[in-house]
Amino acid sequence: MPVYAYKGLNQQGRAVSGIIDADSPKGARVKLRRTGVFPTDLAEQEARRAGGVAKAGAASGSVNLSRYFERIAPAQLALMTRQLSTLVGAGLPLVDCLSALIEQIDQARIKRVFSQVREQVTEGVSLADALKAHPRIFNDLYVNMVRAGEASGALDIVLQRLADYTEDYAKLRNKVQSALTYPVLMAMVSGGILFFLLSFVVPQVTKMFENTSQTLPWMTVVLLAVSGFLREYWWVVLFGIGAIVMAIRLSTRTPAGQMRFDRYLLAIPYAGTLLKKVALARFARTLSTLLNSGITLLLSLDIVKNVVNNTVLAKAIEDAREAIREGQSIAPPLQRSGLFPSMLIHMIAVGERSGELEAMLAKAADAYDNEVDSSIVSLTSVMEPLMILFMGGVVLFIVLAILVPIFQLNELVR
Repeated sequence: MPVYAYKGLNQQGRAVSGIIDADSPKGARVKLRRTGVFPTDLAEQEARRAGGVAKAGAASGSVNLSRYFERIAPAQLALMTRQLSTLVGAGLPLVDCLSALIEQIDQARIKRVFSQVREQVTEGVSLADALKAHPRIFNDLYVNMVRAGEASGALDIVLQRLADYTEDYAKLRNKVQSALTYPVLMAMVSGGILFFLLSFVVPQVTKMFENTSQTLPWMTVVLLAVSGFLREYWWVVLFGIGAIVMAIRLSTRTPAGQMRFDRYLLAIPYAGTLLKKVALARFARTLSTLLNSGITLLLSLDIVKNVVNNTVLAKAIEDAREAIREGQSIAPPLQRSGLFPSMLIHMIAVGERSGELEAMLAKAADAYDNEVDSSIVSLTSVMEPLMILFMGGVVLFIVLAILVPIFQLNELVR
């Protein structure tokens, strides 16, 4: 469907501008008048390269690629959600709230998405259903919370909770990414330096040993063997790394393979514990937010199992959901899985008995957030000296492997 950029005047006489999609310029003008905008300028937008490919694909019945470029950073989505909550809380009509929000958006592709949402709302579609048409931006959690807010008449409160949840999620993800960035970057740089030393520098230095009849130390023999292998068969190393990555990707395409891979991740010393704490914090925070928004426990668990990013934990949550459907409480099936710590199980059980499950889950999420912070600080403080010691040890080995035979050769010459 063509997209048009427009300029016009609203009912108060203020100048407005934005983006709207319609079948034709006439249809665009009709849609604008329905929203209370009187267009003074209307021009069809030139599609970007990716958008043009998507448009052509849509016309020929193929997959629409433009939806893959609709992602919004969590922090940006949280900001827009908070702004929409403020506008709705001020008592403005929803269409006016969306129009005001669109005016604050600078990115054309995001503005186009919210313009489409506004048009659907103008045509009588609920906000939740209009958001559901853009799953790359608004996931099931977001859509269901908005639906609950519309049904309860507390949309502004639900949007505020959504903004808080999205900000917390963004902070947690940034903490984990920052913790992993340093060791990954150090490993890549260290690997590149070692490959350069062993493939180019060491062969040049060790040429002097080729014409000598002396017995070389074991360190030098090992160094020459590794250096020769990398120099002659470096492609085997690259092929092996690529094969391992491809094998992991192919194995995780099946449910059983993904389950095995996720189970191995949780079993990794220290790193697996950190990943589990992150998943538990997300589980508790998401479930608390959903229940606070008036969504039923069964539907909340169905949404939560998709946000923990681990199929082993998701299977345990699904089993607990089925047990609750049969009349059990939530704590016992989670405890039987053996994946949820006793502290969390105890807090859930206390929350169920006292009727304060949402509050207890929020407290558990805060506790796990603090544990994640401590674990990340410990991880970064340990990884830095370990990486330095490892690199220092490898460089020391290379230096000794080169210098020891040189000293021995000098002794023979004397």
